[in-house]
Amino acid sequence: MLHYAVVFFVIAIIAALLGFGGIASGAAGIAKILFVVFLVLAVVSLVANLIKK
Repeated sequence: MLHYAVVFFVIAIIAALLGFGGIASGAAGIAKILFVVFLVLAVVSLVANLIKK
């Protein structure tokens, strides 16, 4: 999940440098959403691991 967030972030940076504003903002938005999903899943996994022990 984090890998995809980084990929979309890199796509957003490259698109912004080349002047494709719409594509850059779309890719940045997707990267933000994927990063938030990654954080939520990481916290849930950590809490589940702590409860299991």
